[in-house]
Amino acid sequence: MIKNNNCPLQYTMHLIGTKWKPLILFHLLEGGLRSGILQKHIEGISNKMFTQTVRELEKDGLISRKVFPVVPPKVEYKLTNRGSSLESILRSLDKWGLKDGEKKQKNS
Repeated sequence: MIKNNNCPLQYTMHLIGTKWKPLILFHLLEGGLRSGILQKHIEGISNKMFTQTVRELEKDGLISRKVFPVVPPKVEYKLTNRGSSLESILRSLDKWGLKDGEKKQKNS
């Protein structure tokens, strides 16, 4: 956690401001996903980065992890209530990216 943080944006960016966190959170908006399926949705993420990122999100209380006692192991991630509260931010980022990408294509 950030010490002496008086800036709400800095606080938010500390929680979700890496390359992979918003993507993982966004893909969990529709519901829980098994670990392998979630990782396949995130193009370019390594196993190490995926594991590190979901651990950070879990530590920060944005996602939960459920391990099923089966062979092979089954792990499912889903948003917590705190993580779900980021939905409007994540959807706004997605919408902005779509619009800006279309503008960039038109100008090319």
